Amino acid sequence: MKFKSPLSCAFVAAVFVVLNNFSDALPHAHGVLENLRRFIQPSNTDLTNASSNAASPCAHDSASSIVAVLPNATRIPVTGLNHLNVSTAVAAQYEGPQAKPESLDLILQGGRQMPHHDAPHPVGQHHGSHHQHTRKRSKLTSTAAEASLKNTAAYAELHLPNALLPRQAQPVPSNINKQAYQSWVLQGYSDPPSLSPSAVARSTTPSLCPDNNGTVFRSSSGITYQTVCGINYDDDIHPFLLVGSFEACIQKCDAYNYDTHAVSCVAALFIPSRLHSEDDCYLKSSIAHSTGGVEHAVEGAVRYSVAQSAHLPVSRTSTSLLSSLSTASSTGVRSSRSQASASTQPAVPLVSATVSPPGITYGTGNSVVAPKIGGSKLHGPSANRPTSQYIQYDTAPGIDLAKSLLRVGVNGDLSTGYDVSPQSGVLEVNIYTQNTLAPLKNVPHISRDGGRGGYLNGQHIFMFCDTGSYSGSSPGQNGDFLDFVSSSVAVDVGMNALAGNPIYLQDGIGEWSDNVGRQRGFAPLTQGEQAYNLAMQGQGQRYALWIESSLIPLDAETGIIFAPIIYDEVDLVTRAAHFTYTGNTLLTITAGGRGGPVAQRPVRKLFDQDEPEWGVAGGLRSWGPSGVGGTDGKVYLFGGVSGGMLMARVTPDAVANRNAYEYWTGSSWSKTMPDASSKAIWIDGPIMDIDVYYSPRHQTFIAVYLTIYADSTFYYRYLKADHAIIPCYAPGGDKTSDYAENLLKYKWSDEQVLYKAKPGLSGAFIYAGGIHTRYFGSDDVVNGGTRLLLSWTAPTGKNPGSADSEYQIVTAEVNIA
Repeated sequence: MKFKSPLSCAFVAAVFVVLNNFSDALPHAHGVLENLRRFIQPSNTDLTNASSNAASPCAHDSASSIVAVLPNATRIPVTGLNHLNVSTAVAAQYEGPQAKPESLDLILQGGRQMPHHDAPHPVGQHHGSHHQHTRKRSKLTSTAAEASLKNTAAYAELHLPNALLPRQAQPVPSNINKQAYQSWVLQGYSDPPSLSPSAVARSTTPSLCPDNNGTVFRSSSGITYQTVCGINYDDDIHPFLLVGSFEACIQKCDAYNYDTHAVSCVAALFIPSRLHSEDDCYLKSSIAHSTGGVEHAVEGAVRYSVAQSAHLPVSRTSTSLLSSLSTASSTGVRSSRSQASASTQPAVPLVSATVSPPGITYGTGNSVVAPKIGGSKLHGPSANRPTSQYIQYDTAPGIDLAKSLLRVGVNGDLSTGYDVSPQSGVLEVNIYTQNTLAPLKNVPHISRDGGRGGYLNGQHIFMFCDTGSYSGSSPGQNGDFLDFVSSSVAVDVGMNALAGNPIYLQDGIGEWSDNVGRQRGFAPLTQGEQAYNLAMQGQGQRYALWIESSLIPLDAETGIIFAPIIYDEVDLVTRAAHFTYTGNTLLTITAGGRGGPVAQRPVRKLFDQDEPEWGVAGGLRSWGPSGVGGTDGKVYLFGGVSGGMLMARVTPDAVANRNAYEYWTGSSWSKTMPDASSKAIWIDGPIMDIDVYYSPRHQTFIAVYLTIYADSTFYYRYLKADHAIIPCYAPGGDKTSDYAENLLKYKWSDEQVLYKAKPGLSGAFIYAGGIHTRYFGSDDVVNGGTRLLLSWTAPTGKNPGSADSEYQIVTAEVNIA
């Protein structure tokens, strides 16, 4: 049976191949075989089996084999658009024993129950291989009552919570001129230098206000701030600090962010009239609630990106504001005023007329500029650098399902009828958990599958599908299996790709469930899904949430993913795996904290399995007049169908409400959802993984994608509009227009090669290809530059516990002039 969208995790067609004959024809051939062997074994994370390492009676031995006939070894469609229905069997030998379970004392640290993980088997059922199996659409066995209520207000109230409110736009790094975003130092997490005694001498501190109101300057840590005078903000972090100077107060804010590894302090307020050891510095977590004309003269500084999101007026820029204050203080100048007034100095533009904050350079002329591909640079496979701490957290026990629910086959109620499980999802490091940090006994080796990502709140994040943890591996020595989850997340540390080197990926502190390196999973499962997976482990069935697309930014602090809910079933007779799309759910993602990026699941299921797979292939953020990182504009979703992509859209504050979406019919927008037979396709072709971005340099949109054919090639097309496309927030843009609607008005150019990737170590073709925008600062393609970061998954054909892992996440840079 066909299904309707190109999933990167469902990459390869429903075929298993004889490795000796067809290993070059399809991606992950080895992985499929390897993973099936491990998928049907019980997980040793089950406490009831913690004392036993017996193999599952369902597991086949090394003599077991499967045979599949492949009609053609070249140019084989390997996508969800047309999965091949091929009888399958497996020939594989599993190398490396499973790890012996940890002792009960290690599993129950201080009586802490080990969480039940979402996957009942070791790594392997991944995407690539997820994808080499038949993906079918079996009918959900949801209740009749639910089916009849699907389009009623009662159903919406039960399953579709109130519209998700995007958070206030939060700071992003301001120093974008050819500098790294990711480094703690450049990002504003550097530990500020100690103040000299002269800098904190209260009696000689000069007055900042009112003359410098609205001035943009940099702190001693290199963070851009904007001054505010005579305003108090209500949301305190530390309400009582004694520092002695305006500069020292700002340093407290920078130091707080450094200590928490997050931009938690967005404003620092100093009261110069406070004397005699009175507290004079207040750190603020938000500027949403303010009070003017306060009793004391307040000299404040707000991080510049936050100030711009709040539309605070700028008077001028200064490269020496703090140094001038220090110079004045050395001469004993001081002027304290009880009230501050707005500066009357003329405004000085921050940027030239050809640049729009935060440093976007636009092309010239009134026409679209055709992109030209320049050079490229292969970085190579990434390396994992896991954190070495975890949170000792007592997770609430899971639920037990009735025996009637523990059956083979899809049961939609397990997704819609239960709350989100507290045993899955990344934990946050905050005031409640920061004192529970403990060292990992084992810093694990990680084997991941899939891999898309995006930029969020100063971090470049990579999100994965099936992920396995193994005890540390070394050359010639495979690590022992520890755990398996259906999704994980990592952050790029070091920004090595800036210099053309492989990236380092780091798992956050909040991802670990115990001290040996088992993971909680990134995308939270429901209690029903989690309990089913635990109960059915060793029998070949599970529910999984896969990350199939790049991150869609919602505002400067929040991103969203529309994750497919997959039912994964292995036939214990034929060993064939079948993946059933059962609908999708919405994940809202935040980043910046020490725990790692966090995914929340505000709605258990958003779109159903008999509807187009809205958002699974990704989408596009159309920013409004407030600009990049704002809360206005639209969110556009791609809906993969045979022959191309459909389009849906919604306002950012309503992404969790399916009743708020509207759909493109080919000529207009409608509240009626089309079915998968719709011909309202806005981009056609055999597209699999796809990203679409707006290019200021070319003044148009560019689509980058892999096709359904296993050729390891990134292709691109650009929108051939009859005029330059200028966003509403850009200089000269129409504030009343939605620039993304041009996607529906014009044709795309012919397909051209962007980058030809090398196959993986196994010789199999790549998949899960995507772009990572904003990586190269002002040189990045979305800021008007020419540099673009690509990533993809390459199968190695090796044991997942080996140093090379079962899959490698590879990056490269392409120049688009």
